[in-house]
Amino acid sequence: MPDPPKALNGWPVIRLAVTHPVKGHPVKGRGALSNPQGRFEQWRRELAPSDEVAPSDPADPELAPPAAGATRVEPVGMRRAITRNESPDIAFDQSLNPYQGCEHGCIYCYARPTFSFLGLSPGLDFETRIGARTTMPSLLARELDAPGYRCSPINIGSATDPYQPAERELGITRAVLEVLLARRHPFTVVTKGALIERDADLLAEAARLGIAQCFVSISTLDPAFARLWDPRASAPWRRLRAIETLASAGIPVGVLVAPIVPFLNDQDIESIIAAAAQRGAQSAHYTLLRLPYEVRPLFEQWLRSHFPERAERVLARIRDLRGGDKLNDSRFFARMHGQGPWGQLISSRFRLAARRNGLSRQRRTLDGSGFRPGGAQGRLF
Repeated sequence: MPDPPKALNGWPVIRLAVTHPVKGHPVKGRGALSNPQGRFEQWRRELAPSDEVAPSDPADPELAPPAAGATRVEPVGMRRAITRNESPDIAFDQSLNPYQGCEHGCIYCYARPTFSFLGLSPGLDFETRIGARTTMPSLLARELDAPGYRCSPINIGSATDPYQPAERELGITRAVLEVLLARRHPFTVVTKGALIERDADLLAEAARLGIAQCFVSISTLDPAFARLWDPRASAPWRRLRAIETLASAGIPVGVLVAPIVPFLNDQDIESIIAAAAQRGAQSAHYTLLRLPYEVRPLFEQWLRSHFPERAERVLARIRDLRGGDKLNDSRFFARMHGQGPWGQLISSRFRLAARRNGLSRQRRTLDGSGFRPGGAQGRLF
């Protein structure tokens, strides 16, 4: 009989075949290097030394490192479409996300820890097991038409990208836009996906009514770095072209330089702002890298694998930006921007670049006065 599992930090340990090795290995087309358990699991899993398999050894598919493989997209249930936010340092108090998880695979994504609540991994699971909220358009219509609803701008894509690859076939985001436009409800869209160009017709009509604004996130202009940084998002040049397409259609569009990481992509701040302005962007905003919960070890693993020669320097500067002794600061009004001389330097560089290129650092006020519950036709009573 095998020995009973021993306790590890208060949790029982069981030996299971897992789909990733102890030490992460780069997976082509994916951001995370491993698939660690979330912090809420009741059982801790570990590999015995004899179970470790070299990255190139295909002998045991149960233990071999993960392949990029096909992304799994499945419908997921939901009780409501709109999520309400009370954070005082965020410009909106309502948001929705048509997808759960994100195939773009950005290693820095602050939404990764949400998969821990689902019993899934914030690592590769977050990029490969996508939940499609197919009932969102109908739920949204019902919520907007409820007698007690009070109109306030809704942000689309506050956590996961509404224009990730699955949207091309499913069209959930487009259906959401149709619901909002029919009711003249104000909204903003945040994306790294050039697929937003497909919906320029709806966005242009909403912009004409003063109820829409779009933001395209670009944190590097280096295509080689982008393939590691956000591997399945649109290439930087395609995002710039998306800005141009939206601006040409009369849609207010801003650029988000986010996230900024010293010694990785901060050298691109000025060039991103200049390129976005040349293509019609009207505003510019930025945030620094955030490393909450499971994002921190995933990012460190990624950094040490892809940029081992500068890893310690990058982490040391992040600590400087967060007060000197930690890699993350969750306090409101501090989490988005850095402290100390380096935080001030990044802020000054960004402010000067935006001013030089004529970009506003303020968000447009959207008009909710024309909101019509029940759609454009309205209600009889």
